[in-house]
Amino acid sequence: MSSSQQSAPAGLSVVVAGGGTAGHIEPALAVADAVRRLDPTARVTALGTAKGLEGDLVPRRGFDLELIPPAPLPRKPGKDLAMTPYRLSRSVAAARRVLTEVDADVVVGFGGYVALPAYLAARGHVGRRHRLPVLIHEANASAGIANKIGQRFAEQVMAAVPDCGLPGAEVVGIPVRRQIAELDRDALRAEARAFFGLDPDAPTLLVFGGSQGAQQLNEAVAGAAGALGAAGVGVLHAHGAKNTVSPQSPDGAPAYVTLPYVDRMDLAYAAADLVICRSGAMTVAEVTATGLPAIYVPLPHGNGEQRLNALPVVEAGAALLVDNADMTADYVAQEVPALLGDPGRLDAMREASAGSGHRRAADTVASTALALAFEHRRGAEARR
Repeated sequence: MSSSQQSAPAGLSVVVAGGGTAGHIEPALAVADAVRRLDPTARVTALGTAKGLEGDLVPRRGFDLELIPPAPLPRKPGKDLAMTPYRLSRSVAAARRVLTEVDADVVVGFGGYVALPAYLAARGHVGRRHRLPVLIHEANASAGIANKIGQRFAEQVMAAVPDCGLPGAEVVGIPVRRQIAELDRDALRAEARAFFGLDPDAPTLLVFGGSQGAQQLNEAVAGAAGALGAAGVGVLHAHGAKNTVSPQSPDGAPAYVTLPYVDRMDLAYAAADLVICRSGAMTVAEVTATGLPAIYVPLPHGNGEQRLNALPVVEAGAALLVDNADMTADYVAQEVPALLGDPGRLDAMREASAGSGHRRAADTVASTALALAFEHRRGAEARR
């Protein structure tokens, strides 16, 4: 902790803005946790909307949540685009009220519908502490429009990877939960496998596609259950709450465990030797933070962002990249047992994965936010 944080006045107020998807919320909550750990006297408030996942995730993690109207930024002409100035002004006004009510000292934004109103509210905040400092973190390989606008007047800009579209951003990685960042997989492996009912000794594949699952991954891995079982590979498969899978493993094979959703991802990572998953920014950050080898299967639609998220890790030798259409039962049956049966290759991938991760990202962002908050508070008190 820096000397400025150690001497900071009690009660600094930090607002994190990262609602909507888990990719925005989880880094915000990881930073919120780190702020509270670095300065237990600090007040942390999360800004969100009624439509996002934050309504469930933020209170569960023990933080105050303040809701503002969403301000989506459509890219195509039409009625929604015409409504943007009204929606944005309404959201900015609501965000400004929250900043005043919590006596904010800094805004930390992570992109998405909530972030831009927060940035604009901080820029125009003229309460007793005047304009608020803004710290931006960009998790994706290609920056979104909210962060591109906000970085023009932010005091500090940080990013997960280089060349994300925010010039001059400090590359710090993606903030992940301390539970994940400090995970000791070797120490927890036996407990983790017992928790899920997995074979204690078999090489184990972890499969997940996010909270909704991923149909292509589900079909490919479940379809290869026979080959995986015959090769002595155990499987922990989170298929998504709306999906089902029916793997057919041979008698005597290691357990193939299916779950709609995994609440204890720390134990899931600890149980695994290899992961098959999508390559959202948060997923890549968590997998590399735990030092796991992976087979990434980017979403086949969108702007190619998921492929960009995975490329640096793949180029480092920590993972394989497979197109969605190529993720088939035949691929899994051939490649997964071969990889898990090659200890030298797997060890090299583990080492490369651990070297690609950023376990300290949350603390780095949090300590910078507290330093900005302290300087803002000190300046405000000097102006009195």
